[in-house]
Amino acid sequence: MDDHTPTPADLDDSDALESFVASHETCLVELYTKGCSLCQAMEPVLGNVARSTGVPVGMLNPRDDLELVERFDVRSVPKLVVFHEGEQVASRADGFLGGDEVTAFLETHAPAVNESA
Repeated sequence: MDDHTPTPADLDDSDALESFVASHETCLVELYTKGCSLCQAMEPVLGNVARSTGVPVGMLNPRDDLELVERFDVRSVPKLVVFHEGEQVASRADGFLGGDEVTAFLETHAPAVNESA
C-alpha cells in the first residue's frame, strides 16, 4: 500500500481499520457519524492535513458497532485517534478543529510527523 494517502480513506468496519493501521507507521483516524455537520466539515481539513504532513488519514463511522464505540470510548464526534506502530497513542474529541490544530495534535503525539513535515 502507498505510504502517502492524499485524501481520507473510507474505512467500512473494524477489519478495514485494523488493515489501515497495520499498513502505516503513523496514521490518523476520524470517528464520525452520518449527519454530523461538524464531522462533514472536518473531511476537507483532514484531506489538507494528510497532504501537508504525509500522514495517512482514515474515516470510520462506528455505526452500531458497540465494540468500536467502547474500544475508543466514543462519547462525542468527531473524534480523532492517532496510531503509531499499530498502537493508539492519542485521541481527541473537541468538535471541529482547523488544520493547524490537527497538525499540532499530530506533531505532539506522532514523532514521525516532525521528520516528514
